[in-house]
Amino acid sequence: MMVLFDSRSLLFKRPFGCAKEGETLTLNIYVKDAEEDGAFFLIEKDGGNIADIPMYFLKEQEGYRVYSLQHRMTETGLYFYHFALTACGERVSVFRDGYNSACFEGGGKWQLTCYRECEPVSKELYGRVMYQIFPDRFYRVGQCDLQEKLTPFIFHENVEELPFYEPNHEGQILNNDFFGGNLSGIRARLDYLYELGVRVLYLNPIFMAFSNHRYDTADYMRIDPMLGTCEDFNRLCEEAHNLGMRVVLDGVFSHTGSDSLYFDKKNRFGNGAYHNANSPYRAWYQFREYPHVYTSWWGIDTLPCIIEENPDYLQFITGEEGVARYWLRQGADGWRLDVADELPDGFLQALYAAVKAEKPEALVIGEVWEDASNKISYGKRRHYLQGGYLDSVMNYVWRDGIIRFVKREITEKDFCEIVMCLCEHYPESALHNMMNALSTHDTPRILTALHQGRMPQSKQEQAEFYLNEKELKATMEKLQAAVFLQFTLPGCPSIYYGDEIGMEGFFDPFNRQYMGEKVGNREIKEWYRRLAAIKNKRSALQKGRTEVALCEEGVFGFWRLCEKERVLAIVNVSGSPKEVLFKGEVLYEHNVLYDEERKVLLPYGALIFLM
Repeated sequence: MMVLFDSRSLLFKRPFGCAKEGETLTLNIYVKDAEEDGAFFLIEKDGGNIADIPMYFLKEQEGYRVYSLQHRMTETGLYFYHFALTACGERVSVFRDGYNSACFEGGGKWQLTCYRECEPVSKELYGRVMYQIFPDRFYRVGQCDLQEKLTPFIFHENVEELPFYEPNHEGQILNNDFFGGNLSGIRARLDYLYELGVRVLYLNPIFMAFSNHRYDTADYMRIDPMLGTCEDFNRLCEEAHNLGMRVVLDGVFSHTGSDSLYFDKKNRFGNGAYHNANSPYRAWYQFREYPHVYTSWWGIDTLPCIIEENPDYLQFITGEEGVARYWLRQGADGWRLDVADELPDGFLQALYAAVKAEKPEALVIGEVWEDASNKISYGKRRHYLQGGYLDSVMNYVWRDGIIRFVKREITEKDFCEIVMCLCEHYPESALHNMMNALSTHDTPRILTALHQGRMPQSKQEQAEFYLNEKELKATMEKLQAAVFLQFTLPGCPSIYYGDEIGMEGFFDPFNRQYMGEKVGNREIKEWYRRLAAIKNKRSALQKGRTEVALCEEGVFGFWRLCEKERVLAIVNVSGSPKEVLFKGEVLYEHNVLYDEERKVLLPYGALIFLM
């Protein structure tokens, strides 16, 4: 007996991927060499009962009996389904096998996300090029206001110095050394960013805090004085908007700093939860033994955890005069939510509703490191992409897949599955708004991550490590292929500041060095600029659906298709030249030999065709 079903083919399932609430699915399975007398569709909502629905015989086609079904999705949620066939009174189950083929017994189930359409993100944001800025390390203009900076701190007069990475005499790493990057510096580089192709700025935290990373918020309603003032932020947003650029802020709402207006462990502000049992902020925190024993983020005592659904805190963040709406009024265009896995569903819903009430086209992106459609965190299934929680997420899934693919640690078929899995699992809006990063402040820089060879282990060795000329040349070939995929796959390619000029670095703090006026590697910058220009111009690359065109021997090619355009992207990460038989207008090429009749992709070669 043979059974054919491919959930990614419109021959077998319509629509592709997710279903909207109220939408009707059409499913077809093909059966051959069997004496079956019936077929069934079995679907279960996550954690619920299985519905066993008969399919009807549709037709005979090329020796196959085709069974079909139309099924209306009436309730949002995560679903899993499979099929069954009956013959001579016996039932045989049909499951998913490997890369989306069907098998009898022993396989898995297909996944289906049913989502509710909420306030849609403007399609003008689909596929737009993003740029992530770690504010203290990007660019400084003028003098920093150090008078109200939380103490103690250390200021680097020499911007060429490395960030501090060794513990102090008490064995602590305080993250209190600063280079002075500020909002005026970001504003001064807007033309540079625009010419690079950037259309969305994502800023790591800018609110008053003790540390250089500012994930230990001291005051949600105040810009850190070292960065500037609220007026500086207003002006940055205004000038960015004049260039057609959006500004997304980092929202750190699962914890505050211990040295904050709210917790105030050092008794710097007065009336904080740590020293005053009657503080208005006391109920925000979970004290096990007041005041010295309290819940903190991953056990870091400088980051006391918030009870996010505390009514007062929820109102403070999501109310009409709350943090989320206030900064949108000041010019921000959205929020990236730090550690979204640790924010309860009720909090996410309230924050999402507040953002959309204030600015419907604003973007809400969650930091989620895995497939956000089926994520389980702290033993609970999350509903991030089912409507009303997040618009989209950071896409670490493809980051890891791209790196492993171009380093040849996985095959082209493995990578194809990684790509198409998210295309199938994510609603269209979420897919096209994914933050596709190759580096972030939490990962090694992409040039360092792609290096294959000598690898330092100690902090001291990592501080002194840079690619030599031979290593740089070899790694740049992989980098070009990685950036090519970052810009041609669905979503918003997110450039971590300095990646475009070839900055290197392992984990924090070596991935957080000062950029300033570094010129860096002009060839790498040109790759980013060219690919960004193509991404910004081609609607198919911004919002087109994805179909696999080629997947063999280290070569991966895919279509991006929309009503007006057909674009084909192909990359070769094998060690051998590969002939390409497709023809069309060449929009981008790297490591390609061709004449009028033949095109050959050399190792790490890439092509974009307009068909």
